[in-house]
Amino acid sequence: MKNKFKNALILFVTFLKIGAFTFGGGYAMIPIIEKEICDKHKWLKGEEILDIFAIAESTPGPIAINSATFVGYKVAGFFGAFCATFGVVLPSFVIISLISLVLKEFSEYKAVKYAFMGIRAGVLALVIKALVSMYKKCPKGLFGYILMGAAFLISSFTNINVIFVIIACAIVGLIYSVILRKRGKEI
Repeated sequence: MKNKFKNALILFVTFLKIGAFTFGGGYAMIPIIEKEICDKHKWLKGEEILDIFAIAESTPGPIAINSATFVGYKVAGFFGAFCATFGVVLPSFVIISLISLVLKEFSEYKAVKYAFMGIRAGVLALVIKALVSMYKKCPKGLFGYILMGAAFLISSFTNINVIFVIIACAIVGLIYSVILRKRGKEI
């Protein structure tokens, strides 16, 4: 019990740092979450965190919050899930509350505009790093490449909601795995 409480406190501090110093949303947080959870604290393995990211993306809500909740629960149960989620949400809530009070006055300053331009560039780099990291851990093969390409094209060039694309990919993946099992092949 003592270890779960300690881990929950560490989860809170870890996700508070992630929430406070990562701009650009959940996808920008993925490499930092992975580094903290897998490399630094060694709570989960790379394959486990990839599964958590996949589930977090597939469930309603922001990926960063869902990831924090799933990681927290896996590490320290319900209290861990609460602490990790609260930790990742708190900085955004405080920052947005403060910014909303003064945004109108500061948004026209050139320094603020340049700062946001730099932040956007950094966020793009973090999103690309997350893509590369997830790609390295995903199973490779012709089927996966075709499905990934089709999902990318559909979500990029049509008005089809990405939720339906994710559901369709899950169904196609399930059908493919059933076909492989019937043929006696390893998934």
